[in-house]
Amino acid sequence: MPELVPVYRSLCRLADNDDLASRFLSMWCPPPYLAGCSQVAWTRGSPTLIRNYDFTPRCFDGRLRKTHYCKPVLGMQDSGWGLLDGMNADGLAAALAFGGRKVTGAGFGIPLVIRYVLETCSTVDEARQVLVRLPVHMAYSVTLVDRSGHFATVHLNPDRPTEVVDQASVTNHQHQVEWDEYAAFTHTLERKETLDACLADRRLTRKDLLAQFLKPPLYSQQYLRGFGTLYTAAYDVARGVVRIVWPSKQVEAGFKRFEEQAVDVVLLRPVGRVMVKGRGDRRYVN
Repeated sequence: MPELVPVYRSLCRLADNDDLASRFLSMWCPPPYLAGCSQVAWTRGSPTLIRNYDFTPRCFDGRLRKTHYCKPVLGMQDSGWGLLDGMNADGLAAALAFGGRKVTGAGFGIPLVIRYVLETCSTVDEARQVLVRLPVHMAYSVTLVDRSGHFATVHLNPDRPTEVVDQASVTNHQHQVEWDEYAAFTHTLERKETLDACLADRRLTRKDLLAQFLKPPLYSQQYLRGFGTLYTAAYDVARGVVRIVWPSKQVEAGFKRFEEQAVDVVLLRPVGRVMVKGRGDRRYVN
């Protein structure tokens, strides 16, 4: 990922070139990362990527960032400078979902891969080509959608070839369940069936679909077990606007208008504070 090397070196200098910090920032072969996600590419009307991110609040960066490393990018930060999901000013959006497999290998952490895709690609076709060549350390599925309405799901694995499929919805398994206990705990099959049923309903609007993401089985409150919905994101790639949504409130941001602010969000307990400052940082505090 040569385009990101200058940014990486700058971040290392900010960390006084500390060896441990530099290795952390490289995201090469990080610890296992078992988040849960439900996501869908919506292409009726304005193309939009909608997703829930399910994880423990204690390990959540909680920052919505607007950056300009290689090109303007908006997204939810993870691991310092990686992204869980996001979009760029060219109209490409991407989001990650754990692939539901125990296997690990030599490769990059997926948040850096999502960052790289959005920093260097403008279309789904370009992103597919990048994802095919990048090594990842665990199984993940990436949802892609661009402003033309093209979409794709890319199944990434450290032990088998990358696969691109014409699939609009993704949860936490790839073609089939390969980790029964995890699948049962996260209700990945039930969530996938719900998303597919929503897409099959031709009467359903984007507003209706977004409302479904705030209800079970897509919405989870198992925070104390490390699997609660921390936010719902809707990336409208044609307008260049993202809405971060919770059941009781929402925040909207875009490339043309990005307001720095703090948002208090009640999950179960405690209250989470989200800080938006600097170049567009939003931070979760217990």
